[in-house]
Amino acid sequence: MKIEVYKQEFKTTFRLAWPVMVGYVGQVLVGLADNIMVGKLGPVALASISLANSTIFFVMSFGIGFSAGITPLVSEALGLNDRQRLHKIYWNGLLLNMIMGLVLVILIYGLIPVLKHAHQPPEVLKTAIPYIKIVATSVLFVMIFQAMKQFADGMGYTRISMHAILVTNLINIPLSYVLIYGVWIFPRLEVLGAGLGTWLARLLIIPVFWYFLVRDKRTRAYVIKRVKPLWDGELLKKIFSLGFPSGFQSVFEMGIFTASVWLAGTLGAKAQAANQIALQLVSLTYMVFIGLGVAATVRTGYRFGKKDFKGLRFVVKTLLVQAALTGFLLSFVFIAFRQVLPWIYLSKRHGGMDVHEVAELAAGLLIVAGIFQISDSLQVSLQGALRGMQDMKIPVMLVFVSYWLIGFPVAWMSVRYWGVYGIWAGLLTGLTVAAFLLFLRFNYLSKKFIRYETIA
Repeated sequence: MKIEVYKQEFKTTFRLAWPVMVGYVGQVLVGLADNIMVGKLGPVALASISLANSTIFFVMSFGIGFSAGITPLVSEALGLNDRQRLHKIYWNGLLLNMIMGLVLVILIYGLIPVLKHAHQPPEVLKTAIPYIKIVATSVLFVMIFQAMKQFADGMGYTRISMHAILVTNLINIPLSYVLIYGVWIFPRLEVLGAGLGTWLARLLIIPVFWYFLVRDKRTRAYVIKRVKPLWDGELLKKIFSLGFPSGFQSVFEMGIFTASVWLAGTLGAKAQAANQIALQLVSLTYMVFIGLGVAATVRTGYRFGKKDFKGLRFVVKTLLVQAALTGFLLSFVFIAFRQVLPWIYLSKRHGGMDVHEVAELAAGLLIVAGIFQISDSLQVSLQGALRGMQDMKIPVMLVFVSYWLIGFPVAWMSVRYWGVYGIWAGLLTGLTVAAFLLFLRFNYLSKKFIRYETIA
C-alpha cells in the first residue's frame, strides 16, 4: 500500500516537474548548441564564451533567485484561494523584477574592468569582453520573463513556460548558427554572433510568453487587466523579503561555479575549456533538478497555505526519494559515458593535439561530476521545499557556509596539487555539505510546524 502511495506522489511531482525540466533543459541546450558551434572554432573561442557567460550568469543568478521569491507567494495564495492577491502578486512581481533587471545590467558592466585584472589569458579576454557588452543588456529581458514564469509556475501551470521556451529555442539556434559562421547574407561574427543570437532570443521570449499567458484562460485575467493601484508597498516588501535572500542563495551557489571558471582560467585555455565542457554537462542535469525544486516549492507552498504541515512533510519525504533516484541515474550516465561526452563539444579535425588533451581532462572531471549528482539533486529539492515554506534567511546562510567557507577553500588549496581536478573536489565538498545542512534545517522546521499544528 505504501509503495502505491509513493508512486502516486512521484506522479504528482513529475507532472509539475517535467515541463520545468524540459523548459530549462531547452535553455541549456541553446547554450550547448552555442558551445558546440563556438567549440569548432578552437579551445580559445570556447574559453572566451565560458568566461563571458559565467561572468554574466554570476550576476544574473541573483536576479533569477530573486524572482523565485514570487513562486511561494503565488502557491500560498492559491492554497488560500485568494484570487485578488494572485492578481497583485503578478503585477508587483513584474514591476520589482524590471527594476532589479536594470540594476543587474549596471553591475555586469561594472565587472568588465575587474576581468582585466583577474589573470585571465589575454587571447580569451580579447573576445570575451565584447561578448559581455552585447549580452549584458539582455538580462533585463530575462528578469521580465522570470516574473511571468515564476507566476505561472507558482500556480502549477508549468507547461506555459515550457511552450514559450521551446518556441524561442527553435528560432535561437539557427539564428546563432548563421551569425557565428556567416551563412547567406549574414556576416561571420564567430563568438560575437553567439552573443547577438542570445540577445535577440531573450528579447523575443517576452512577447511569446505573454501570448501564451493571454491565450490560457486560467491566467488571462491576471495579465490583460492591470491591477490598481499598481504599487502595493506591503506586497512589494514581502516579495523583496523573500526574493533578496533567495537571490543571494542563488549567487552563492552559482558563484562557486563561476569561481571555478576563473580558477581554471589561471591554469590556461585547455584547462578552462575542459572545465567549461564539464560545467555545461552539469548545468544540463542541474536543470533537471531545478524541475524537482520548483515542484517542491509549489507543492509545499500550497500545503503551507492550507496549514497542512504533516502532508507537507510527507510530500517532501517522497520528493527526496525521487530526487536521489534521479541523481543516481544521471551519475551513472556521466561516469559510464565520460570518454564520449566531451566530443560533443570538440572536433578532432580542428585544434590538433590540444583537443585530445581537453577531452581527457574533461573526462576526468565527469567522474567527479557523476559522484555529486545525488548531493546536487537533494540540495536543490530541499532549497525548493524550504522556499515553499517561506524559509529563506537560514538556508541562505547554510548555503554560504557550505560553498564559500568549506567548498571554495577546498578548491583553492586543492588546485595547487591536483590542477583542475582540485577545483571539482571543492565543488563536490560544497554540494554534499549543503545537502546535509539543508536536510537538517527542513527536518527541524517541519517538525516544529507539526507541533504547533497539534497544539492548535
